[in-house]
Amino acid sequence: MRSIRFRFLVAALAVLLGTMVARSQAADTPPTPMHGHGHEFGMGDHMMGFFADYLNLTDAQQTQMKAVLQKEHGTLKPLMQQMHQTRQQLRQYEEGTFDEAKVRALAAQQAQAIVELTVQHARVHNELFQLLTPDQQTRMKEFEARREARMQKRMQRHMSNEAPAPPPEQ
Repeated sequence: MRSIRFRFLVAALAVLLGTMVARSQAADTPPTPMHGHGHEFGMGDHMMGFFADYLNLTDAQQTQMKAVLQKEHGTLKPLMQQMHQTRQQLRQYEEGTFDEAKVRALAAQQAQAIVELTVQHARVHNELFQLLTPDQQTRMKEFEARREARMQKRMQRHMSNEAPAPPPEQ
């Protein structure tokens, strides 16, 4: 059970950080309007557009948040590239000849990259959170609590689907 949660967390973290990298890359290109938001964000900024609307971010807050994400791009991009390269290297042992020692070494590299990404994610999240007003922070906490509850519910449903069937009674 813990392994599935860990893999889910890693996958979610990779997606989130990938989105952050995409956003910071999009900051280098001219913005394109997003349909329905009325904000000038690049297409990689879908989540920024959502939270800008959901939290009613001011233009100044949006500018500050984009600056934080752009600043962190240089730190996050190499970590994401390392994660991608390690996944590709691991795939050769999944699909070809298995070498446990090499897989363990790659897994250790992957684990270290995950640690670094987790630290960076927490730091960036904190920086962005500090840019919110107290009311916005409360709204964000409520949003995250609802999201966590949904994830827990899905995990419980998933775990109950994976549970082995009880032995037939004789």
